[in-house]
Amino acid sequence: MTSAAIPAEFRDPAYRRRRFQNWMIVGLLYSFFYMTRYNFTALGPVLMDAFGWTKVDLSYLETAMPFIYGVSVIFNAMIADRLGGRKAFLIGAAGVVVMNFIFGAFYLAVLQPPVIQSGGAERVILQPAVIAGDLTSSQLAIIMSVVWAVNAYFQSFGALSIVKINAQWFHVGERGTFGAIFGVLIRFGLVLGFSGAPLIARVLPWHYAFWLPALAVAVLFVLVKLFVVERPEDAGFTRRETGDAKIGDDDQQTRIRDVLVKIFTSRVMWMIALASVMVGFVRRSIVDSWWPVYLKENFPADVDTLQQAMAWGIAVCGIIGGFVLGPLSDKVFQSRRAPVVVIGFVGMAACLLLFYFSDALHLGGWAAFVCISLLSFFVNGAHGLIGGAASMDFGGKKGAATAAGLFDGMQYFFAAPFTGLLVGWITQNYGWQTWKLWPIPFAVIGAVVMATLWNVTPRGKGGGH
Repeated sequence: MTSAAIPAEFRDPAYRRRRFQNWMIVGLLYSFFYMTRYNFTALGPVLMDAFGWTKVDLSYLETAMPFIYGVSVIFNAMIADRLGGRKAFLIGAAGVVVMNFIFGAFYLAVLQPPVIQSGGAERVILQPAVIAGDLTSSQLAIIMSVVWAVNAYFQSFGALSIVKINAQWFHVGERGTFGAIFGVLIRFGLVLGFSGAPLIARVLPWHYAFWLPALAVAVLFVLVKLFVVERPEDAGFTRRETGDAKIGDDDQQTRIRDVLVKIFTSRVMWMIALASVMVGFVRRSIVDSWWPVYLKENFPADVDTLQQAMAWGIAVCGIIGGFVLGPLSDKVFQSRRAPVVVIGFVGMAACLLLFYFSDALHLGGWAAFVCISLLSFFVNGAHGLIGGAASMDFGGKKGAATAAGLFDGMQYFFAAPFTGLLVGWITQNYGWQTWKLWPIPFAVIGAVVMATLWNVTPRGKGGGH
């Protein structure tokens, strides 16, 4: 088996320059989508103190966002495949701006802040917050979870749009590397959220950590409108054959029915989607949420330093993971994604065990930093290959967004109740050690599922077999 050869037309310097301009702008927008999604998670401890929330109250928002995102990304995928990635991105960006401004405005609902006695994990609300409209803090959390869920709806256009656009610009033989780039965008966005948002909240009131990122999205909305095109043909280049799975003829308008039949009747697509769910259980439980609360409750004396270090550790190790595992799938495994994703799942299980024993041995906050950062290496490498490469490979130019919607949507949809409500309940009743162990079986299942696809590659003109 040989890797899919990259045609000379994809190496044309003028083409690469125009492609770089395209994905740099949409990539930055995608990163700021992450900031306007994970600013909430990063500020979880701040919001708990501002509104007098418990971990269960916080879990309402940590459940609503991924649940609605998971539903929306599946249905909006068909819209993105129909309208094109550029238009879909603009719709999403407009909604994200509005919802982040609304969410920040909830600071006005607190008429009198709560009185809280906090000593790490021993946190007692001595006097609840006085909320406008005679609402309790829990009732306000539910209302705010609805607003954050609407934000999730618009957020769902992000991954779909960037995959839809880039599926038309990258050959199948380049997509392992693009999976790494995709991972960089994610991790840069998480740095913006987990590091940038707390820094904003340290010098300004917390609501500016929602308003300022929203302004950045508004600026990038304008740049996408002015400087991004959907296809190479729109920039004056000839049509490129990308070598991925084909749905219909290139000259025909995409029919949603054809896309759905191609994707939803494919065993391979469903197996990859199931693996994506397993990534989600690990990713959403540890790497993308809850660790800021974990740090505050377990290492309160060093929490600010640890949070900044953790944000960067997760980002840097995640980026390295993408650039190790992504090109590995192209160059060593001939554009097969499954073997490398299996490696990712095995690494996740090992890191979770290491994380458990680091606390059992009382090794401290910096040991937790090492374990979660290493976990990010494997999570980001696997997620980038599934969401950034496999969705383009098997969805093709016409079905890339729908494939990404299936993979990403199922990841968030099924992970939501487990990584939101369940984790909030587990940590409040059984402590943080249980939180570290329960995702391990899902990593093992993911490895087994992807092992069944060990030799699978997409089939299409110029693609592998």
